[in-house]
Amino acid sequence: MATGVWGVLDETQRLPWVFAPFEHVGPLEFGMTHEHAEAAVDGVLQTALREGSSGNEVRADLWLGHRLDARFSGPAVTVYYDRSIGLAGIAVNALRGPQVTLDGMDLVGQVPSRLEDQFIDYLGTHNKELQYSQCADPCSAQLGLALRAQRAGDLVLSRPVMVAEAWADRCWDTTEGCIPRQEWKTFEW
Repeated sequence: MATGVWGVLDETQRLPWVFAPFEHVGPLEFGMTHEHAEAAVDGVLQTALREGSSGNEVRADLWLGHRLDARFSGPAVTVYYDRSIGLAGIAVNALRGPQVTLDGMDLVGQVPSRLEDQFIDYLGTHNKELQYSQCADPCSAQLGLALRAQRAGDLVLSRPVMVAEAWADRCWDTTEGCIPRQEWKTFEW
């Protein structure tokens, strides 16, 4: 079921994916080629490849397949490839992306303030540091995770960005980190 005209997936409609820091997000493994990523999501998501703006990265959008109705058009997942390491960043759309969990904590489509509280508790119990981006997004370089926000009509929901270990240093830094600037500008879909 959709919520309003923004087409936010109900939790029961989301694909269940697990995040293992620096290893994988669902079937997508950090370091894999675009061809391997395409094969990993074949039958579930469709890909559209396009060049990134800096020349060093390539961006691909993964779209929901025919399993769901047309109200859910648009990318479910955006992946970023670094030409030197392969798949380096994965951003999950708050409205129609898979539900990604980290040790049972839902990361996608959540109320950002509630998720931030859970994230702070999680980091505290696992001896991990918390940083904030210049956009006030909670992040952890030790997990390669930035918890961004995305608009859904009058609501704002969580949009996690998970990165490979090579991109984790300064993953909170919107100007000098490796996460492409276009990702930091994504707020509406």
